[in-house]
Amino acid sequence: MTNTLTAKLASKSARASTTKQVRLKLVYIDFWSVVKLAFLVAIALAIIMIVGTFLLYIVVYQTGVFGQVNTLVADVIDKKDGNFDLGSFLSLPQVMGFTVIVAILNTVIITTLGAIIAVLYNLSVKITGGLLIGFTNN
Repeated sequence: MTNTLTAKLASKSARASTTKQVRLKLVYIDFWSVVKLAFLVAIALAIIMIVGTFLLYIVVYQTGVFGQVNTLVADVIDKKDGNFDLGSFLSLPQVMGFTVIVAILNTVIITTLGAIIAVLYNLSVKITGGLLIGFTNN
């Protein structure tokens, strides 16, 4: 009984493993899918930009960099009366407002670029035949 079982196991392991290979050709990209994906990526980048700017501002403010820059500028322009205040130019609402405007513009630009790339790819497929992608099973 054990001889037949070991013979079966040996015959199974002695078989040559065949690898399957699949080749796919990407000949069309759905325009609206690319626009939606580009929009979602742009929204994620906008959120990262807004949160990152807020955290960077808080770190710079808490470490006293603004006060050091104020004294440096006062020393450079020889003003001892302290009329220059970097905090009035770079307050948190102004910085965050600018960041939100840049994030909105980036969202529009990234979404538009995604749409343009989808259209250009779909046009170039007519000339090149598409992108060939190969997958193997190991």
